[in-house]
Amino acid sequence: MSEHPAITAAHSSWRCVQTRKRQEWLALLADDVTIEDPIGVAPTNPTGKGFRGREEAARFWDNTIGPTQSITIEAHESFAAGNESAHVLTLTMTFPNHVRMQVHGIFTYAVDDTGRIKSLRGYWALGDAKIEKPASG
Repeated sequence: MSEHPAITAAHSSWRCVQTRKRQEWLALLADDVTIEDPIGVAPTNPTGKGFRGREEAARFWDNTIGPTQSITIEAHESFAAGNESAHVLTLTMTFPNHVRMQVHGIFTYAVDDTGRIKSLRGYWALGDAKIEKPASG
């Protein structure tokens, strides 16, 4: 039995993010993709309307993923139905100044008929993020 297309797309997205493969990640996206990470107004979603289309998705990468030194994605549970998947994830981002930020939430992926990601949504709140500053010394 083959893996569900939306789960395959999510796994591919995580691999690209963790290995910092921007162009490969953009190639996973449908032309009319919408990214809301997180849903609602936040520093990574200033208008609360998300990023629409590949050009804005590239800007999302450059403003959100690009400035990090690394991102680790830990999947706790995954579910698939229809053309979508939902995942309980913990993302740990490390920045060049050695600050670490960890978010825990539910992330959903919807794919089109070709398996490209047409929607990526993150259910988490910045106020719930754990921020770890490096020990001063």
